[in-house]
Amino acid sequence: MASSRYDRREIARNGTSTYKKLFQERGVRFIRQYRTPTMSYPTEKELGQLKEVDYLWRMSDRFYKLADAYYGDPKYWWIIAWYNQTPTENHVQLGDAVKIPMPLSDALRLFQKGR
Repeated sequence: MASSRYDRREIARNGTSTYKKLFQERGVRFIRQYRTPTMSYPTEKELGQLKEVDYLWRMSDRFYKLADAYYGDPKYWWIIAWYNQTPTENHVQLGDAVKIPMPLSDALRLFQKGR
């Protein structure tokens, strides 16, 4: 189940003159960068195939903490963020309902399908 949000991401080579000084300081000719992925969100039908756990966002909550508690691995924080269409914790307010897709294997399957 080891899936990463960087799997199959296109890598670009940034060699533009804008960064020339930075390249010289680092002793490189270019920098590899991940391209921004195009991800689609599951359809209503696909969402209906998942179980969700409702969680009320509290002070000091973090996606990685929820991923650790519900999935046993904090590295899957991005699944919860993607599922809730909230890129960072700054997009969640105290008292907001956060949905945690379960089980992780089904959420990963939907994510892979939407890429």
